[in-house]
Amino acid sequence: MHMRRSPVIVAATALIFSLTACQTVGPNRGAVEKVGKQTTVPGLQVVDVTQDVVQRLSAPLAADKDLFARELGGAQPVGTTVGIGDTVEVTIWEASPPALFGTANLDTGIGSMVEGSRPNTLPGFLVGPSGTITVPFAGQIAAAGRTTYQIEQDIVRRLEGRAHLPQAIVRISRNVTSTATVLGDVKQPLQVPLTPHGERVLDAISAAGGTNDPLDLMTIQLTRGDVVRRIAAKDIIADPRNNVVLASGDVVTALYQPYSFTVLGAASKNEEVRFESTGLMLSQALGRVGGLRSDTADPKGVFIFRWEKSANSAAAGDSSAATSGIPVIYRIDLKQPETYLAAQRFEMRNGDVLYVSNSPVSEFQRFVSLVASSILPISTARAIAP
Repeated sequence: MHMRRSPVIVAATALIFSLTACQTVGPNRGAVEKVGKQTTVPGLQVVDVTQDVVQRLSAPLAADKDLFARELGGAQPVGTTVGIGDTVEVTIWEASPPALFGTANLDTGIGSMVEGSRPNTLPGFLVGPSGTITVPFAGQIAAAGRTTYQIEQDIVRRLEGRAHLPQAIVRISRNVTSTATVLGDVKQPLQVPLTPHGERVLDAISAAGGTNDPLDLMTIQLTRGDVVRRIAAKDIIADPRNNVVLASGDVVTALYQPYSFTVLGAASKNEEVRFESTGLMLSQALGRVGGLRSDTADPKGVFIFRWEKSANSAAAGDSSAATSGIPVIYRIDLKQPETYLAAQRFEMRNGDVLYVSNSPVSEFQRFVSLVASSILPISTARAIAP
């Protein structure tokens, strides 16, 4: 026998499901603040964003603006040291009367000619795996790892007694070992030969045709061996000390929008937001995501979730982002006018999570709306029930 369900039971069931669905996604302000008072997350700190906190956080950021100068500024100009794979050009002179390399008639400029020695430029020598070159009458000369001056002196010493007062000039005609590589968002990635002039970071970027996007929006990464450092291009322009001399094997990478933060909760949109270079402030970050939702957001419940390097990061002002370390939650109360001043100086870091909690009022209103939408069918069902 088919049992007919009462409309009241159906409506009540709908009410139960509605109340279940009333739960919000993500913690509210009280839940986040409660975590900071408990020990469920070892070392967790909840720090209010104030003018004092922002000032302490700004100190190490100012120090990082000369990062290249402090950590990568020790390179010396290269280009006179020969390496395996380079090609060198050797020119030999000897005094008159020459014994090995012949003579030439030289114009004195006063209508007479004199006999003298002529320079003899030998074909380019490729420095092979053995690291040596073979010079006629001088034999094998060690070249790899030596300067052009040292090779010149060795050639002259070998020719003494065979040539008449020999002199030698050695020049690197093709440099493949003393180079720096330019990659990333540049017009023409290439290898830049390094010379005794001492090419610098901006020289290498210029040789690559410049960047595809405005330079002041770029981040420049310099890799030297196992050391990798990044700095905003605008900090290289502002402080010439950061325009460091390149060393052989350096890799200069121009990056556009290499950083990102994630916005979740009651913001106008939830997504990963990429930002160029450094120097994106919290006020700008909120603007990029369209601000807070006026109907659901809790202006007292805006939080930045970040991993810091040390347990006293917030107090000491060390705000460098890290993939591991001590968790810190920065709490922002947008109901306070002075917070908007602090937000203009609070810098976003790569990997930050910006979370906006729902307001208690909006949660209550949602609850009432769902209950009302469920009770109405019950009242209607009772009115029409036989």
